[in-house]
Amino acid sequence: MRRAAITAVGAYLPEKRLTNADLERLVDTSDEWIIERTGIRERRILGRGKGSAYMAIKAAQQALEKRRMPADEIDLVIVATVTPEHTFPATANIVSHAIGARKAWGFDLEAACSSFIYALSIAADSIAAGRVERALVIGSDKMSSIIDYRDRATCVIFGDGAGAVLLEPTDEPVGVMDYMHQADGSGCAYLHMKAGGSLLPPSVRTVRERLHYVYQEGRQVFKQAVVQMAAVSEALMQKHNLTAADIAYFVPHQANRRIIEAAAQRLGFPMDKVMLNIDRYGNTTSATLPLCLYDYEGQLRKGDNLILATFGGGFTWGALWLRWAY
Repeated sequence: MRRAAITAVGAYLPEKRLTNADLERLVDTSDEWIIERTGIRERRILGRGKGSAYMAIKAAQQALEKRRMPADEIDLVIVATVTPEHTFPATANIVSHAIGARKAWGFDLEAACSSFIYALSIAADSIAAGRVERALVIGSDKMSSIIDYRDRATCVIFGDGAGAVLLEPTDEPVGVMDYMHQADGSGCAYLHMKAGGSLLPPSVRTVRERLHYVYQEGRQVFKQAVVQMAAVSEALMQKHNLTAADIAYFVPHQANRRIIEAAAQRLGFPMDKVMLNIDRYGNTTSATLPLCLYDYEGQLRKGDNLILATFGGGFTWGALWLRWAY
């Protein structure tokens, strides 16, 4: 059976670190409060004059270099992002041009924090169907561009970064095995950006009223994230008769350490089988899952079962069963 396997992982993280001590000088908060509520100690910030495409290009180039694959062998590029370089054209087109993927078609996918796992599923299905041979799926977000650093509820959470995976076909029992995704539009009220779209395009009023930043009602998001990430992961595992003992690592979206711990507990995963890097990067939205794979790549072995899970604004959520290919 033809499947799509991840054959290389790349990443890019800006050099600048925004620590909790730095945030103490911007808003009424403390290092102790941030760590207790989120588990985050620092996050990376991309400087002015560079956007999500810059980070996506760097991550994609690293993945290709590790595989020693020329970019002109790539057929599809999907950039998962909520902070695209422009409203149009697609950031994926900018990335393809910059890396030399001359034969590739591509597009951006926006599903809040679920963007990467949705994009990975689409690319994997395209390869499994024989429509595509090689694909790059990139999660890249410059969250600092849409965060209000006067709002202590959100500015402590998010950071910038990018991660990329290279997908190739295989007939071995590895790769993307299955997935389940869901969405509930009623969640829009609790996590969204009020202005910048066609409903409220940019204007003097929307800028003055600071409507171009992430708005979040944390309690509602926390509760739904724990319940839905655990439920969809459990459903996927039950479908394939998998237990926590069969899984090498649970790979959750890095939104909040307390959310991760609660979801892992519901699923029966000890924390030593949970990928974590939120303390160093914060919530990088579309980039959290590929950055986890990048950080833990050296600990993975061929055939390892991974359960990727995510939850994002909108609401969107999903889980994916991945069997490591190298």
